[in-house]
Amino acid sequence: MPGRRYRCRVPAQRPYEEAAAVIRRRTSLASPFPFPFPFLFLFLFLLVSVLVLVVGAADPARAAGYRYWSFWERDGGSAWTYATQGPSTARPSDGDVQGFRFTVSQDADDAAGPRGAADFASLCARTPPREGHKRVALVIDFGMAADAPSGETPPAPRTACARVPEDATTADALAAVAGPLRYDTNALLCAIADYPEKGCGEPVPDTGAGTSDEDPQTSAPASASGSEDGSSGGPSLGLFAGAGVVALLGAAAVWQARRRRG
Repeated sequence: MPGRRYRCRVPAQRPYEEAAAVIRRRTSLASPFPFPFPFLFLFLFLLVSVLVLVVGAADPARAAGYRYWSFWERDGGSAWTYATQGPSTARPSDGDVQGFRFTVSQDADDAAGPRGAADFASLCARTPPREGHKRVALVIDFGMAADAPSGETPPAPRTACARVPEDATTADALAAVAGPLRYDTNALLCAIADYPEKGCGEPVPDTGAGTSDEDPQTSAPASASGSEDGSSGGPSLGLFAGAGVVALLGAAAVWQARRRRG
């Protein structure tokens, strides 16, 4: 009626709650993922971790070292010391004893020295001195069968007395008595007396055998049904655990998606 006032009842407003609800709705509609981003990051992190564990369990082989010719020097007594420089730069003196061994090792700490006699007087007894020359006794150990490249057999160890000019290097002395030698492009000694025929300093996977002075062909063979510690070659416990964690994470993602839609 004219002149009559009507009251419109306006419901109570909660601006902060309403704004938060609108933001949540827009975020859930704009996001392509059915679950919050923190959960997504956690899921991806755990998934990557599990994949790393599974790959490590499926391929446990690791590099045991490198297959190469190690260079040694006699310290004047009965012990070998790992040379601090290569044979192409070392210049031995008259009466020195030096050795080489084909081996598999990571560094000088676990490398095996040459085997056999290493006495200068006995090795060079039949090589008389000569003016302007020097005599160097060499011990050449071709290593164990376990260290040989596939399809090759190491020759028997040998010794020699090289008589070379006074300014000759160890490489010169070695070439005089145990050629042919083979080097790579970085001057790394790859072969002595043409052994091995191929390869040079390549990494070798860890088979558990290791380098030792005992020929594995004369030792007792390992059981064909498993390794020495009794473990079999089947899937490891870590592989099953990783698969279980992946399944659990997938179920959690599905549950979270349904919860968001509900």
